[in-house]
This record gives sequence, structure tokens and C-alpha cells, in this order.
Amino acid sequence: MPVYIVATVHVRDAERFAAYGKAIAGLSEAHGGEYIVRGPVSAFLEGSGPDGERIVVSRFPDAASARAYIESSTYQTARAAREGAADVTMRLIEA
Repeated sequence: MPVYIVATVHVRDAERFAAYGKAIAGLSEAHGGEYIVRGPVSAFLEGSGPDGERIVVSRFPDAASARAYIESSTYQTARAAREGAADVTMRLIEA
């Protein structure tokens, strides 16, 4: 059953965040993932969030594949380097 990783991102240091993006390029796909949505929030229709907030939605074939992506050494190394460059919240959605 497909699952989704939904991430909200508020970038604080664009240069360091761009380096993180380069470090994980192709990693999602290597674990069977595909990006569904990647981009800035254009408007808040209900509630609020920080200016410049971005949303990333990725679909994976199953929860094991999504977890393998997040738990991979490549992702964990990039995540550590991203520390402080952005506020990121990731959710696993099984729908």
C-alpha cells in the first residue's frame, strides 16, 4: 500500500539548505519514492504558518521503503548538515 512523507519546511539559511538538497538528490527515487508536490505555500486558507514555508509530498510504495529512505546513512548525514538551516517537520501518512 502506498504511503506518503509530508514535510513542512521553513528555510532559515538558503545556502546551507541548498547544499542539503544537493546531498539528497535522487535518494528518494533510489528508495522507490517520487515527489508529488514540492514548492512554497502560496496562501493559507485556514490557520497560519511562517512566511516562505514550503511543502514537500513524496509517495513511496510502502512504509518500509519510506523508512529506509529516512534511515539511510546518506539522508542522516545530509540531515545533520542541514541542522539549523531549516525547521523541518516530516510526517508518515498511510492512506
